[in-house]
This record gives sequence, structure tokens and C-alpha cells, in this order.
Amino acid sequence: MTLGVGGSTPEQALARLQNMMAGAQPITESEFQTRIARAQALMREQDIAALFLAAGSNLQYFTGVQWHPSERMVGAILPASGALEYLAPAFEEGTVRDFQVVPGVINTWQEHENPYALLLECLKRLGILPNDGAQPKVGLCSSLPFFMFEGIRQLTSGYRFVDAGGITTACRQCKSPAEIALMQRAKDMTLEVHKAVASILHEGISTTEVAEFIHQAHRRVGAPGSIFCIVLFGAASAFPHGVKHAQRLKDGDMVLIDTGCKVHSYLSDITRSYVFGTPSARQRDFWNKEKAAQQAAFEAATLGAPCSSVDAAARRSLEAAGLGPGYSLPGLPHRTGHGIGLDIHEGPYLVGGDDTPLAEGMCFSNEPMICVPGEFGIRLEDHFYMTADGPRWFTQPSHSVDDPFGLGA
Repeated sequence: MTLGVGGSTPEQALARLQNMMAGAQPITESEFQTRIARAQALMREQDIAALFLAAGSNLQYFTGVQWHPSERMVGAILPASGALEYLAPAFEEGTVRDFQVVPGVINTWQEHENPYALLLECLKRLGILPNDGAQPKVGLCSSLPFFMFEGIRQLTSGYRFVDAGGITTACRQCKSPAEIALMQRAKDMTLEVHKAVASILHEGISTTEVAEFIHQAHRRVGAPGSIFCIVLFGAASAFPHGVKHAQRLKDGDMVLIDTGCKVHSYLSDITRSYVFGTPSARQRDFWNKEKAAQQAAFEAATLGAPCSSVDAAARRSLEAAGLGPGYSLPGLPHRTGHGIGLDIHEGPYLVGGDDTPLAEGMCFSNEPMICVPGEFGIRLEDHFYMTADGPRWFTQPSHSVDDPFGLGA
């Protein structure tokens, strides 16, 4: 039996877990103000007069306001100079104020009124208005729904609307020490959950039972729960994001579990793959190829190198082992990794065509999954962040196919 897999009841495994949230500090107002100042400096360099930060992670990143996007327009107006202001339905004013970390005027609209007209009125009041044929550039949040953009556009021809992603992504892609600390805590918590869930596996357990245990385990270590949970056994593990039907565990099955949690809104995302029982020679061979590709990607992550070079290194490793080429199967059907922070997937990406230079503070998943259709899939996913000395793991990669958690090391 694979070391660390099986042998415990859910009750025993949960009892061994402890709350791990002690000392984890949320982002301070001072850091939010630093983010705003950075965005405004970039806006002035790019001649962008204002940004509209829509409900979602961009709004949260710059203001601390956590607001789920909906059909009602909620957001913040950030001028290139001066104080930030908010826009929200009148009946939500108190809730928005309660979420505020960065203070600011809340401009409100009643249900029968047009929020897009209110946005334009606010821009004009802030001195951002067409003048002598000039069209001020206004950056709209990349996540703004198209129907909202159309509602704004149809009310005016006096502004030049541009994608705010050039500003927001530039600010968000390099994480501060405080952000990295929160992600470190989240990943430490999820790794303990992975160890716990491996210990409760037994023949006949269902993927739905395992997923429910993972939710309980994340709550036990102090998270609100899992933000997502993928549990796959056997042939289903060859589907990167799963199948619609539950499975029951059999001896010799490959197990793939991918899950994560939040610590003060910052995310973890870790995948472990191992065999329930004794690995076959074929499973062992492919598992080792996966580990080698993950390590090759890590070693290629050098400051100043393009993100695409990390993906290329993983593919070279796999192709040298007889897999691929490219996205062909058996092999790696998707990118090697993604950025992470407030969003589970955010730019830049470790993929061909993304030539963003690797810079200090960037954080990425490293998951060059191997899919063998009809048999199994293996994804070893850990994350790393770029330091002045190169890449550093948040969590140490799986030790071996026989001892995935390094319990006997």
C-alpha cells in the first residue's frame, strides 16, 4: 500500500487536524493605498483619465470591497489623480460601506434609475469630460459584462473606452510579501488536508464521500471550506477537470485530488496523484515522468525569462520521455501553469505565447499534467513564487509514487 494512503477513519483524521489561522493578517488599508497610488501612476503614464473597477477581484484588490458580480452595477471610479469613489444601488449603500477598507464617497442609484448615466455624471463631476474634441480615455474593468459596456457606450460618444487590464494586471501580477504570506498559509492548510484525505481512503469509498470530507477538513484547519474540489479515481483521472459521474475506489486505481481554500481571500490550489494499493510498473513510469516535467518547469523559471519558456521546458521533458508532442495524448493537454492570487486563475500564464518576463513576486501553479486516455491521469500541482534568487516552492512537491507525502523520508 502507498505510504500515507488508508488506515484512518474520517473521525480520526479530522481529530488530528488543528486550526491553522493564528497570526494570518488581512491586507491593511496602507497596502490598499499603495496599490491605488501604483495604479494612478500607471494611468498617468498611459494617459488614462479614470478606471472603473467592477464588482469582483479587481474591486477587492484596490478597495477591499468584496462584492459578487451581478446584473446590478457595483464598482469604484478611480481617477488618475484624487480620491476614489464608489457606485452602488441605493439599497446596498450600507453594505458597501461595511465592506469598505478604503473610504470614499458612495454614489447611489435607485432601482428605476440608470447606473450607466450615473457613472458618466460622476466622471464629469470629477473633471473627466470631453473638451474641444478631445476624448478622455477611461479604462473599464476587464471583467465588466458586455451588456454593461453597451449601456455605457450607448449614452455617450465623448469618451474613448479601453480595457483596464493593462493597469490592473500590471499591479496585480507581482505579489507583495503580505499577499505571499496569506497564500503560503492557505497552501500549508490545503496540504494538511491532502494528507488527511489520503489517510481515509478505502476500497469502495465514493468520490462524493471524499469531497465532503475535504470540505470538513478545510473547515477544521480554519478555512470557510473548500473553494473547489475535484476527486477522480481510475480512468476518470485522465479528464483534467473531471467527469459528471461519481466513482468508487478500487485497488490499483490512480487517485487524483485537486482542491484549495481561502485565507483572507487569497487562494491555495494543490493537486496530488497517487495509487490506491501497489503501483503498476506503468503507473510508476508515468508518475516519474510527471515529477520530472514538474521539476524541469521549476528549474526553467528564472528572472527575466519569458513565461512561455517554463511551459516549453515541461514539454521538452515530456517529449524526451516519449509523450506528446505538443498537446497530443498521451501527454500534456493544457498549459503548464497559471498565476494565482485573489483569483484561482489569473495572468500571467505559463503557456506558449505568453512572453511576459518572470519578475520577483509573481506566483504560479506548476502542473504539467499527463493524461493517458482510458487508463489514468497524473497531475502533481504545487505552486512557486519568484524571489530575487529565483523560484521558491510554496509547498514541496510529492516525494515519490510510493510515499507521495514524504512521510518515510
